[in-house]
Amino acid sequence: MKRILLDIEICYKCKNQDKCCSAKCSYFYHNTENLLKTPITNNGPEKMLSKAAQYVVCRRCEEKFCVNACPQEALGKDDAGILQRFMMKCTSCKSCSVACPFGTIYPDILPYKSSGCDYCAGRSDDKDPLCVETCPNKALKYVEVEESAEKNIYIINDHLAVHGIPWKKDAKAGVVK
Repeated sequence: MKRILLDIEICYKCKNQDKCCSAKCSYFYHNTENLLKTPITNNGPEKMLSKAAQYVVCRRCEEKFCVNACPQEALGKDDAGILQRFMMKCTSCKSCSVACPFGTIYPDILPYKSSGCDYCAGRSDDKDPLCVETCPNKALKYVEVEESAEKNIYIINDHLAVHGIPWKKDAKAGVVK
């Protein structure tokens, strides 16, 4: 199955993030106005990055310390154990960050449950999603991909996979970074 493959290392090194075409997708199938006819920005690719980053760093504890610590009930886990932050409930109190025994929860990178991105489902099958076509540094690709721990590639959902940043051993210090 074809998925958008997000290369986190390339994306994080991008010097064009504030101007990146992919960061503010305006594809015509996406909503550009809310019910009050106020313009809204579709930030689907930005949410893809946050979802991918959280998927890579979260340890998926059996006991949900972060979820249980949230006073607003703004966190939940899906069937795969992946954290989701519910739209309009999170107040950035950081209770989840304090409760996480591994220190991997940061409200800035937790994805919202709904992002507005439909992975360009309305486009013709022969066309890549618009974010893939417009990404200036090719951090996004639309390819057949399979999960591979050796290649640091992880499937996030039916439409998205992530190529994580590989751990590197620092020969001088003898530690893994």
